[in-house]
Amino acid sequence: MRTCALNLALSTSLLYSAAVSAQSTVAATGGNITITPIQHASVQVEHAGKVIQVDPAQGDFTKAKAADLVLVTDIHGDHLNPDLIAKVRKPGAPVVMPAAVQTEAGAKIPAPIEVLANGQTKTVAGVTIEAVPMYNLQRGPSAGQLFHTKGRGNGYILALGGKRVYFAGDTECVPEIKALKNIDVAFMPMNLPYTMPPSEAAECVKAFKPKIVYPYHFQGQKPEEFEAALKGSGIEVRILNWYPATPAGRAN
Repeated sequence: MRTCALNLALSTSLLYSAAVSAQSTVAATGGNITITPIQHASVQVEHAGKVIQVDPAQGDFTKAKAADLVLVTDIHGDHLNPDLIAKVRKPGAPVVMPAAVQTEAGAKIPAPIEVLANGQTKTVAGVTIEAVPMYNLQRGPSAGQLFHTKGRGNGYILALGGKRVYFAGDTECVPEIKALKNIDVAFMPMNLPYTMPPSEAAECVKAFKPKIVYPYHFQGQKPEEFEAALKGSGIEVRILNWYPATPAGRAN
């Protein structure tokens, strides 16, 4: 049912009018960090010859680069796709995931895997990774239920070239996010009913003040509303092409 809802929302998101870019770079020690959106929550990150695929679950991966490291945030199909992981993963490349993803995927994702719990930090494939809680506070499929329960999924902070790069995953603005420090680059979700609207995402970003923020995971929402809400905050907003039928335009 969630897949159907996402597909319906996709047709709406393709109408948004903000100028977008197909790729982005962030200056870092040892060379730029290159960010390539694939679709929705799936993103390719490159730095110093290393390729990281975050949530390779949706979109066209025919031009994606083979991953030295794969990160999975949650069990839902827009984040977890064992078949795509197998296609983009180099032989022997580790896959980082929460325990719920390991349980859900089972033998479909073979070793090596690294299971991280909320709050745990570990260096994997030469990258220091911190697992951040991601969960809902109030939104769910019915009264008394939440789409994402605390402890099930992970957001991730990656240390790359002296930068702290944060992927929030599926989450509302929880206290652990507001408390984040020294985030250089953040990826924030904003789709309803599963996470939060652009206005809430903007208020969340104001709390932890990353230098650069990318709206992602925004099917059915207008990222330009998020951008407008952060005007004058000193936080740079970069809008990328997360839904490929949208023409690309603005480079960052």
